[in-house]
Amino acid sequence: MSGILYLVATPIGNLSDVSPRVVETLQNADFIAAEDTRVTLKLLNHFAIKKPLISYFEHNRVMSGEKIIDRLLAGENVALVSDAGLPAISDPGQDLVRLCGEAGITVSCIPGPCAVVTALAMSGQSTQRFTFEGFLSTATKPRREHLDSLRDEKRTMVIYEAPHKLVQTLGDLKEIFGGERALSLCRELTKIYEEVIRTTIDGALSIYESIPPKGEYVLVIAGKPESDVPEATLDEALARVDAYRAEGKSLKQAAKLAAEDSGFSKNELYAAALARSDG
Repeated sequence: MSGILYLVATPIGNLSDVSPRVVETLQNADFIAAEDTRVTLKLLNHFAIKKPLISYFEHNRVMSGEKIIDRLLAGENVALVSDAGLPAISDPGQDLVRLCGEAGITVSCIPGPCAVVTALAMSGQSTQRFTFEGFLSTATKPRREHLDSLRDEKRTMVIYEAPHKLVQTLGDLKEIFGGERALSLCRELTKIYEEVIRTTIDGALSIYESIPPKGEYVLVIAGKPESDVPEATLDEALARVDAYRAEGKSLKQAAKLAAEDSGFSKNELYAAALARSDG
């Protein structure tokens, strides 16, 4: 009979958030698979837990994952932990869960701290519907493409960001969403210097013009307001531009009138009409 893979949530900053069930699971596991064994060892030492540790992270997940599956199939139970939060959420643990599913191995979750949910709850933004976008690419082009794909997203958006990339990301957010879009900056969650700044994208940029960002951030961005969501497709809106042009209106006037009808901005329609005529 195969063993069980336990997904064990660990603190995102405060050791007091470790539940008795987490401690019990770590104590009873045959071994522990950790994102960084050095970080996990500190947690185990705090609770006087002595268990064999193996490494499982993004760059060794294929080879290490195969070894973990073999041991599970042999009947051992493993606790999977990340450095902070719940494994498999924006984490290579998702691949191990998939492998367990393919091999018929039971997976059990020991829930606990999760930065995305904690930040969302504290943000003051709408929590009815949201999309978690994880970490953005460090490369400029794919990062901007990712954000551009969210241009018309109506749900609240949650993004993880490192301090050294924060200002650059805020600049990209302004370019895509505009400076007035509501934004909550959640920093150092559950730690001594926990802070939530509820502002706008422009407001956040002004804060960090003179103050260097410190700590790990979760950005919670308001979705596109319903009034800003186009009521027509781009082709339909351009057809309205054509109709106004046929009435003798200039392209600029036609784009403005069609924007009022469709929900697109006049600049979007003007640029799209020009691009179409150039093509």
